[in-house]
Amino acid sequence: MNAAEASLRIARRVFQLEAQAISGLADKLTEHFHLATQHILNCRGRVVVAGIGKSAIIGQKISATFNSTGTPSIFMHAADAVHGDLGMVQAEDIVICISNSGDTPEIRVLVDSLRLMGNFLVGLTGNGKSHLAANASLWLDTGVEKEACPNNLAPTSSTTAQLAMGDALAVALLEGRNFGPEDFARYHPGGALGKRLYLRLSDLYPSNPRPAVRDNTPLADLILTISENRLGAAVVVDGMEKVLGIVTDGDLRRMLQHTSSLLGIQAKNIMASKPITLPPSTLAVDAIEVMRQKKITQIIVAENQKFLGMVHIHDLNREGIL
Repeated sequence: MNAAEASLRIARRVFQLEAQAISGLADKLTEHFHLATQHILNCRGRVVVAGIGKSAIIGQKISATFNSTGTPSIFMHAADAVHGDLGMVQAEDIVICISNSGDTPEIRVLVDSLRLMGNFLVGLTGNGKSHLAANASLWLDTGVEKEACPNNLAPTSSTTAQLAMGDALAVALLEGRNFGPEDFARYHPGGALGKRLYLRLSDLYPSNPRPAVRDNTPLADLILTISENRLGAAVVVDGMEKVLGIVTDGDLRRMLQHTSSLLGIQAKNIMASKPITLPPSTLAVDAIEVMRQKKITQIIVAENQKFLGMVHIHDLNREGIL
């Protein structure tokens, strides 16, 4: 077996072991999972996620997922907690403590301190006999049979299981709150993700030129309009600015291939009648789907067939949502 084959074999073994670790969680679920979600849904404070070592890193991700899906959360490192940071925990907060062994010195001290403070404690641990499991208000079993590490030492399968349990909690809470796409957009206003959820054609077309011509516009003026506005097309409108048709760069090329004389040609002789239009309230991501299906590179924005503007595929690409 060469080095490449050996690497692939190792990777496949890791995937299989970690997949088994996650699938095994389903059989470990008890009513405690449901009770944990109900307590968090009814919580008037925040969810404080605590951990140490690799579990702390998992805890940071779980806390971030909670925040982005409607559950207020903060992360607290267990080692820092027992040296002063425990002050960030308020009386109405629920604490989720993550530890594979559930018996590290910092976790033991943290658990005992939280009991004295009276906070509701959810323990995520793979050790049902640990100090954490024995003293938590609720225990979620994240135990695994074997780490993906060949020495069965480095946290691999166990941290994957912790992460999956955190995601399961987050999704259960999300559905419990009826947290929908509009809520998600409110918490993700930046970047491509947010834009896919809230960006509309009305946010794009006003900054573009508005290439409009009449049906009797001569060919030379039509070409000039298309060229000057750099959107690859011109919209043919009537005296009330209602959309009659569209002429694209492609229409011009096809016309030149099949026409020997250009004398007397007007926009109405070339235009495609009844072009596709979308209202300004259309989500940009929905406009992309229309453009893909119809194999077009620009879309006419119109309200009650009145021409408002145009959005080009480049606009959508520039916004990072393609």
